Amino acid sequence: MLQEATNLPWIESPFFEKELRESDLSTADKAFVKGFADNGYAIFDTGFDDVFIDALNRSMIDPFNKLEKEEGRRIQDAWQFNEYVQQVAASDVVLQKLRLLYQREPIPFQTLNFPEGSQQKTHSDMVHFNSIPQRFMCGVWVALEDITPDNGPLHYYPGSHKLPFYDMIDVGVKGSDNIETKKAIMSYAVDYVNFIQKIIEALGLQKQILTIKKGQAMIWAANLLHGGEKINTPGATRLTQVSHYYFEDCIYYIPRLSDIAINRLYLNDLTNIRTGEKVVNKYFGKTIKPYTKLQFQLTTVKMLSKISHLFPKELVNTIKSIVKR
Repeated sequence: MLQEATNLPWIESPFFEKELRESDLSTADKAFVKGFADNGYAIFDTGFDDVFIDALNRSMIDPFNKLEKEEGRRIQDAWQFNEYVQQVAASDVVLQKLRLLYQREPIPFQTLNFPEGSQQKTHSDMVHFNSIPQRFMCGVWVALEDITPDNGPLHYYPGSHKLPFYDMIDVGVKGSDNIETKKAIMSYAVDYVNFIQKIIEALGLQKQILTIKKGQAMIWAANLLHGGEKINTPGATRLTQVSHYYFEDCIYYIPRLSDIAINRLYLNDLTNIRTGEKVVNKYFGKTIKPYTKLQFQLTTVKMLSKISHLFPKELVNTIKSIVKR
């Protein structure tokens, strides 16, 4: 264990520079960690060969063909039915890189597979996935074909991970009331995205485009601003997989649907992709059960949905409406 004294991601620790200098890491590992700390991202070779990647791509043809023809097409959590996707998310090479950077055991919990560029607006993942303690989360973007400037590559803003975390409350959006959930989601698409763009312009942040080769990957820190570039070649593919990771011994929640100030925390219901086991929310090693009203509402509605076929529809809807008040 290289990190001491703080309950923070290693690169966020005030002792990081000193601990890195005094560590017995190789010169290459020190450079890798320092680059990630300074820039908020790191690029590396995954070790997946063309045979494996081509097999993964073939296995996703039918699922992709079933998607509606619309912008930002993706398949979430294909790891649940596709062994290749699961192997990418649980790769020993990837997990070792994450252990090195965060000095804590990583938990792969979500996959996104893209047939083409997402063209997604610039954002920070922290508004979707956060933890207590904060910033114990990252994304790993794997190129499943060569990425060019014309097929909708990823864009990112080096160093932006050092910005403060801007929650929905900072944007002026309340996401805690169930009757406001739909509005909160829509407000994310408008208010949050516009807010981030204004920050980029005000601070003069410089955008970079990720053009990497098949089999290479990029790790980004939780708060690194990133998005998808325009697809300049109509019909071009951009086969990629994004896997999201938390780290052990944290509470995991969704900020854009939470309001911590009034004890409403939207906790993530997660499965560890590597082990297949449910992820337990922990605080200083102790299991934490969600006692918030919002979590009670969500759990109750899920339970009712599973047994709703046993009761009259009107009765089920009435009970749900009472629970949501």
